[in-house]
Amino acid sequence: MPTCPSPRAPNGSSSAQLPVREKELTRQYDLLASARRGLPMVRVDRDYIFEGPSGKYRLVDLFEDRLQLIVYHFMFDPAWEKGCPACTRYVDALRDLSMLTRRNTAFALISRAPFPKLETYQKERRWDRLWGSSFGSDFNYDFRAALDEKIPTVH
Repeated sequence: MPTCPSPRAPNGSSSAQLPVREKELTRQYDLLASARRGLPMVRVDRDYIFEGPSGKYRLVDLFEDRLQLIVYHFMFDPAWEKGCPACTRYVDALRDLSMLTRRNTAFALISRAPFPKLETYQKERRWDRLWGSSFGSDFNYDFRAALDEKIPTVH
């Protein structure tokens, strides 16, 4: 019979401490999330241009006449043929986003890969979300969401 890690390991083992450590990590993450929510709003002064299914569009266009915008920085490097596996699972799990519409909020995916790559991958995955390419712009770098060793990534 194969063996595998189990939370049912004997008392006194290191696994007995995992729930305590997990709760502490959750508390730390909650504090970090609270600090992030407390960051000040700043005006976006640059007019970022994206490419999408209808051609070129500006950052303000992503709002679709709504007051708020959620941008999911989908990791898709220009050199890659496929998107990030974790990002792919996230978008696969997205279903009805009508609750955002009711809250006057738009949602968009943005990636650094050129739009033709995004479009091919989107068709393959059968997604219908707005997905734009920031290829050639500093958008992902300016918002610290790019995979660049010189610029820290924010998750």
